[in-house]
Amino acid sequence: MPIRTTTLELDGDQLRFAGRTGSGHLVILDSAAGDAGPRPSELIPLAIAGCTAMDVISILRKKRQDIRRYVVDAVGVQDDDHPNAFSRLDVRHRVEGPAIDPVAVRRAIELSATNYCAVGATLASGRVEIRHRFVVGDTATGAETTDDAIVIGPWRPQPVPEPVPAG
Repeated sequence: MPIRTTTLELDGDQLRFAGRTGSGHLVILDSAAGDAGPRPSELIPLAIAGCTAMDVISILRKKRQDIRRYVVDAVGVQDDDHPNAFSRLDVRHRVEGPAIDPVAVRRAIELSATNYCAVGATLASGRVEIRHRFVVGDTATGAETTDDAIVIGPWRPQPVPEPVPAG
């Protein structure tokens, strides 16, 4: 079973993080104020576009389609209210080349969406359980406290927000 990892560390005093993937690649995440990298929510449309694009181009090449240009656009629609969850992702594949078979393109996209793209399958499934844990280190004593914070997902109730004090 493949395991994918990443580590994210606060980078200075801004709302900026340096992330390193398990394969060793560096990604800078930033807020609109710093603008040194994408916002975290921008990575969701990017991830589905990248995942399906790799599947589709591989399938079309196996079908011997002469692809001269391939562009995938992904647009994510987020709710206005926090936590601004995505309610929809639209993915558009633009394939160009001589005598491209539209049936082959449709089938390649269908295969990616239903059989191969882990990102799309994850987002569409509603099956993901997310476990949050924490470690608090005391720099003065070297002591650590570790605990579970919360588990959210389809088999767990959503946390009830605590009341906001008036005033």
